[in-house]
Amino acid sequence: MSDDDFGFALPAFKPADALQALQRAARDLKLSARGAGFELRGKPVLQASVEGEALQVRLARKLAMTPEWDGQTVRNAAEQRKLIDELKKRLARWGQED
Repeated sequence: MSDDDFGFALPAFKPADALQALQRAARDLKLSARGAGFELRGKPVLQASVEGEALQVRLARKLAMTPEWDGQTVRNAAEQRKLIDELKKRLARWGQED
């Protein structure tokens, strides 16, 4: 046992549960669900799907009808929290640009 091991393992990452949590967070941020993604004022912002043991996510770089996407693979809860924080930052930036 190493010095960094506190005697317990992290809970297993469940991508289906992570997708539901991401969808809940998107709705809380006032995004509209459309198919496998979410929109803000009719423009796509977020797309997510479960692939194997990970969550594949695409975030729009700019708010546009046909956006350029930043792809991300979420494999654990820390990456999931980071993704939601990044989504909040982009939404705030887009709100200031309007």
